[in-house]
Amino acid sequence: MPTDIADEKIAAMQWGVVIGASLLVAIFDLRTRRIPNAITGPLLLAGLVQATWIGGLAGLVDSVEACVVLALPYVVMFLFAHGGAGDAKFMGAAGAWLGLKQGVIALFCVAAAGIVIAVAKAIARKRLRFVLGNIFVAVCTFLLSGHGMTQDKPDGAGSEQTDSFIVPYGVAIFAGFCAGGLFVLLW
Repeated sequence: MPTDIADEKIAAMQWGVVIGASLLVAIFDLRTRRIPNAITGPLLLAGLVQATWIGGLAGLVDSVEACVVLALPYVVMFLFAHGGAGDAKFMGAAGAWLGLKQGVIALFCVAAAGIVIAVAKAIARKRLRFVLGNIFVAVCTFLLSGHGMTQDKPDGAGSEQTDSFIVPYGVAIFAGFCAGGLFVLLW
């Protein structure tokens, strides 16, 4: 977290870029159910450049580490739980901007926002028991088999129930980055 005036200005700039980009991502995700590479690619490149400019080789290393740490959970979700590849790419690009310390805070805030949004939607649709049951089955399946967290359903059985329940994760990403930025910049 920022320790002096210069660090505070840099942190504010980093969070400003990431929050602004995540707002754009949330809008695209809500409208198209996609996060464009035209956002994630330049954001990643610019994040690596700014980290190197500000911190030299150590800044670049921190940026790359944060990129991997923030993207990894979303890559796992993409591979095993039908998560979005755009989510993983955007989280990695945002990590390149924030660095490891601020990135870990952002990661926890985004995950918490995702949980809050999913539970709120489940409650609103009177599907909380269904959602919690699916989470329990997915976790048990993953732990017991070591394989993917979803089960194939014959001929799309049950897809009408789950398709209407999907929340574009770009919204959770935006909410999480806003919360993380407030936390870092105010405390």
